[in-house]
Amino acid sequence: MKQVALLRGINVGKGPRVPMQTLKSLLEGLGLRDVVTYLSSGNAVFSSPLATLDLARSIEGELERVVGERIPTLVKTSAEVTAIAQSIPSEWGNNDSEQTYVAYLFSDVDRPGIVSELPVKKKFMSIFYTPGAIVWNTKREDYNRSQITKIVGHSSYARMTTRNVNTARKLAELCAEVGLG
Repeated sequence: MKQVALLRGINVGKGPRVPMQTLKSLLEGLGLRDVVTYLSSGNAVFSSPLATLDLARSIEGELERVVGERIPTLVKTSAEVTAIAQSIPSEWGNNDSEQTYVAYLFSDVDRPGIVSELPVKKKFMSIFYTPGAIVWNTKREDYNRSQITKIVGHSSYARMTTRNVNTARKLAELCAEVGLG
């Protein structure tokens, strides 16, 4: 079964550094097949018969052994990643006039009510919950007024990992490619 690993907080700011070739080798060393990494933000698509929670624990343990730091890792099935990508309105994008992001949710914060808990100003953005994620779109001129950066202070922030819409769509595309499982 195809699955996607999303590593949280790597290769940005003061976060841990994990070269994608290291990640690919690490995943292959765990017995995962058809491993493809995408960008340096910690995205990998692979085939495995194991359950997502078991995979996440194994990957986190191996990353800690190899990198020396605990890196929260979210594993989603290809069906979940595809459903999330398909929930994004096709006209939403990242360009000169707007930004669209997906916050993939760890299971302990994955609930429809999470959007109403976030300290954002919804009148300056479109935001919705879809199973496994929160998706939002903001006009660039309204970015600061939306207060989207305030989610960093929310208790659930450490249990989500964010990707831009282009990455979300590309991961779904990689899940659909022949030869990946």
